[in-house]
Amino acid sequence: MQAARAIEILERQRQAAQGLRGKRRASPEFHKWRRDTEIAIERAFMPGSRNINDFKSIRYTLSAFSSGTEDYVFQQAYERGLARADAILASMIDEIRDYAPDDVEGDAGAPDQLNLIERLCLRFHAAARTLQHRYDKRPTLEINDEYDVQDLLHAFLRLHFDDIRPEEWTPSYAGRSSRVDFLLKAERIVVEVKKTRASMKAGELGEQLIIDRARYEQHPDCDTLVCFVYDPEGRVGNPTGIERDLENHPGGIKVRVIVAPKS
Repeated sequence: MQAARAIEILERQRQAAQGLRGKRRASPEFHKWRRDTEIAIERAFMPGSRNINDFKSIRYTLSAFSSGTEDYVFQQAYERGLARADAILASMIDEIRDYAPDDVEGDAGAPDQLNLIERLCLRFHAAARTLQHRYDKRPTLEINDEYDVQDLLHAFLRLHFDDIRPEEWTPSYAGRSSRVDFLLKAERIVVEVKKTRASMKAGELGEQLIIDRARYEQHPDCDTLVCFVYDPEGRVGNPTGIERDLENHPGGIKVRVIVAPKS
């Protein structure tokens, strides 16, 4: 979907939500709006994306019910859900405007680069599994560690980006510097790759990503950091929670964390 059209539809759904505030959660109008909005988000981004998951996570009722709770308390919870939906839709519109500026001005060929990278990460596991079944049992790429993940993701990125720099160094942070996995210099996007393993403790992954986030805030060519965490064994217990916690920060760069696949 073109960016200008996506913005138009999401703005329409925001306006429609305003007319639901005086209605009940069980109303047909609410159910139609919710379904229409989910379809709009999936068309604007993609099924299974962070955007649709954030919208589907909104609660429009109380988490625990009590027979003594007054009706107006349930109505307040419903309207808080509508308010959160409005904020999330507004954030999605800003994301489209920030990352598809040429398309918004009328160039239908300009892609949403961040959404494209997210698609590649979310479909990475399916591609890796496909490689394991080659004709006549020919040799293939085994995904055993982060270097294997980097190699395959690098090949995917080459299909869409011309200038990929895997040999850039980050500025020193806490007395140490390190290599950037991939710098998309023209897009000002850094892609950092992780792979979970049995020896990685529960908090270690989060600590690594927090350090990466702080380090890349000092990089002169990084406006957006994409952290792709490949988790084929499902070792991350709460992937959505980790994604949201690490993306929610007051720093100077945009952070997108993608844990995939999600079991």
